[in-house]
Amino acid sequence: MLLILPMSVLLIFVDGLGIGTRGPHNPLHLLGDRAAPLAVFEGEEPELSHGGVLVCTDATLGVEGRPQSASGQTTILTGVNAPARLGYHKQGFPNEAMRDILNEHSIFLQLKRAGIGPNVFANTYTRRFFDARPRWVSATTVAVEAAGIPFRTVADLHAGRAVFHDFTNATIRERGEEAAPRTPEEAAAVLASVAREHRFTLYEHFLTDRAGHEQDFDAALRVLANLARFVRAVLGHVELARTTVMLTSDHGNVEDLSTRNHTLNPVPTLAWGPARGTVARRVRTLADVTPTILEILT
Repeated sequence: MLLILPMSVLLIFVDGLGIGTRGPHNPLHLLGDRAAPLAVFEGEEPELSHGGVLVCTDATLGVEGRPQSASGQTTILTGVNAPARLGYHKQGFPNEAMRDILNEHSIFLQLKRAGIGPNVFANTYTRRFFDARPRWVSATTVAVEAAGIPFRTVADLHAGRAVFHDFTNATIRERGEEAAPRTPEEAAAVLASVAREHRFTLYEHFLTDRAGHEQDFDAALRVLANLARFVRAVLGHVELARTTVMLTSDHGNVEDLSTRNHTLNPVPTLAWGPARGTVARRVRTLADVTPTILEILT
């Protein structure tokens, strides 16, 4: 008997990655071919491997001002246009109003209500988070907790069931945790393995936004080159016959190091796999990401 496996989605969220112009201000331009498939530029149509598609995605969401992390991430993870509902872009961590949106409309909760699973947030949480939970937590943390999904821990990292936000494990080692160094390719194999066991998998990476705010070209070049290697390896490991891989961001930043502020640029939504056409048809703004994933999985 032929076993037909259900479709799945792997969403790679990259903080602070916009579609900018070519030039010395843009580390993606300076990296050349090493930045593929992240190297997308204003007015150009990239040639993506594995049949990938690019959708230029609006991050401003019809609200004046520079897009920010809390409101953009809340929008991505719920399908609710948080800036439009609240009347402003919110930086940093979600406030009470945004936590209310996440607690009601989290993508993980919507999938749970629809009976779709299992689903997972593949990032590693350290002992520090559980021992002294910070007052302010990320939109992703709220979205995961809204559905009662357990967090992956350092034990999961050791067992090959989780990936740290710095997938090389350099920063988690700096925090005093024991973790073997990983190449981008080794980390990609772990993420692909996690995705193979779940209908929906989310992975979050935010070193890009940090490098952008610091206007650190060396850090940006290193982070983006490693991230590009990681994404290429993920595409080589996942079963693209049944898994749609999506990559998106909450706002621009690292694509223009002439400023330490977020940009007004659109962000890339990249898609590979069986439902890439659905992504190309459905996604126009950040508010379309969650509804598109729900359409793919239902």
